[in-house]
Amino acid sequence: MTVHSLDESADDSVHLLTIGEYAALGETEHGYTELIEGRLIMSPSPVPDHNNAGFELGVELRSLVPADFEVQLNMDVDLDLVSADEPGSSRRPDLMVVHSGARKRVRAEGGLIRASEVLLVVEIVSPSSKRIDHVHKRNDYADAGIPNYWIVDSDDPVSLTACRLTEQFGYQNDQTATGTFRTDVPFPAEITLDRLV
Repeated sequence: MTVHSLDESADDSVHLLTIGEYAALGETEHGYTELIEGRLIMSPSPVPDHNNAGFELGVELRSLVPADFEVQLNMDVDLDLVSADEPGSSRRPDLMVVHSGARKRVRAEGGLIRASEVLLVVEIVSPSSKRIDHVHKRNDYADAGIPNYWIVDSDDPVSLTACRLTEQFGYQNDQTATGTFRTDVPFPAEITLDRLV
């Protein structure tokens, strides 16, 4: 598999991938990939604490999400920022709450979960991903129209920043919580954050 960087001086002969071509690649051997404007980006595999936080949060959310939604871990989401024949962008959030029909659609049609099927994305901050999670992914998810974005930082004290999409200003922070996170958006939830690590 060829890995391309975001270097603006890249050779014009480099083939930029569409979402369909990216989905056809299947699983990678090491780490995981995301697609940014047609370029394949490799990320290292998460450390155990990171995975544990995602799993524990997924378990907590499973009983809280509305009946027509479900929790998905580490799945690609097509940001749907360009037409299908143009170089696409896909992110792989640590956790998503998606419409329950999304998984069935992917099973029947192939492809990826679509941003329009996502209610909430969650990223768990790693030491190497702070800027990516707080700036780049925040902008990408807002541009894709995903209504809610949570950023979990597992450094002591564990915190959760909840962001809500607005029409004029992209994501606006609703709150940053430590200890216990309580919200009614996008569904009622109470999460003891220290249990995530």
